[in-house]
Amino acid sequence: MKILVIEDDRDIVDFISLALGIGWPGIEIEVADTGEKGIDMAGKVKPDVVTVDLGLPGLNGFEVIKSIRVFSKVPIIVLTVRGEEKDIVRGLELGADEYVVKPFGQMELIARIRALIRRNQAKGELKPLVYGSLTFDAAKRLVNTGGRDTILTTTEANILEQLMSKPGETATHSAIAEKLWGSNYPEASEAIKVHIRHIREKIESDPGKPQIILTRFGVGYYLAKPV
Repeated sequence: MKILVIEDDRDIVDFISLALGIGWPGIEIEVADTGEKGIDMAGKVKPDVVTVDLGLPGLNGFEVIKSIRVFSKVPIIVLTVRGEEKDIVRGLELGADEYVVKPFGQMELIARIRALIRRNQAKGELKPLVYGSLTFDAAKRLVNTGGRDTILTTTEANILEQLMSKPGETATHSAIAEKLWGSNYPEASEAIKVHIRHIREKIESDPGKPQIILTRFGVGYYLAKPV
């Protein structure tokens, strides 16, 4: 297992390295202290997970996420002191899968990374799901609708899988959060909303007037009955 840490604060790098070294013996940790180096290493070392700090020198974390997403679907976790909703939303919109606000505990970090990797690896054991005109291959994170194939991020794939596993039933905000992160943290509903919007942009003919993934306001989301 290999993790790429894109972080310029040596104390944070040491903290992450110590936490992962103790809680996850044998894990390989690669470090990049600038955004430019991080993008380059993400392509060269082929990590299983990338953690990104937003306040990097040179290219900031937002630009790093955007650049990595051009060539890779590797799970990305944002680790930052920025806890404002607009920053969380922007990071997720650019393709991040997780958002952990500093300071965070060692066990929380390990749990988040393990959960993300576990969800990513589990896809290989699943058969494609079919619902109406929608076909979803979880192993490849590939969704087909109207004859068009689209790749989803790890978190988008997990949300769609949850909805398609129980079509017609409402997946509540808390149930989705528990499935994704193991807990319903304060910013979860807003984060889920961003991911749902991304999925709609990829599978709906008119994302502004969704016909596949519908909202039960104040509760959660569900799949519409096939026409």
